Amino acid sequence: MAQAQYTATGRRKNSTARVRLVPGSGKIVFNGQAMEDYLPYASLFVIVKQPLAVTETEGQYDVLINVDGGGYAGQSGAARHGIARALLNVDPDFRKPLKKAGLLTRDPRMKERKKPGLKKARKSAQFSKR
Repeated sequence: MAQAQYTATGRRKNSTARVRLVPGSGKIVFNGQAMEDYLPYASLFVIVKQPLAVTETEGQYDVLINVDGGGYAGQSGAARHGIARALLNVDPDFRKPLKKAGLLTRDPRMKERKKPGLKKARKSAQFSKR
């Protein structure tokens, strides 16, 4: 019999994470590497594990994450969003605690586009009186 496998997609900034939850020992793998090797900061580990902590399912599922785009912060946020959405497929009763913790909401904040004539989105050349 095939193992039950739950999939979902999470997004944050310019990052997209495709997440697979497979019953297992609780290891988290980013793009084929252990989470501790892939992400440089321990604070990002906490962000990624948040949905598992809220639903008290740490150690029950192996989390396989394919992530692309953006930086480490965006990727870990996308992974968190994807894990939360995959947990809904595991058990619909997880919706209430995940929703209360704000883990099902896709963070809409994006980088503002650069405007013509400016150096960045809002930074302009220094004003010269003469």
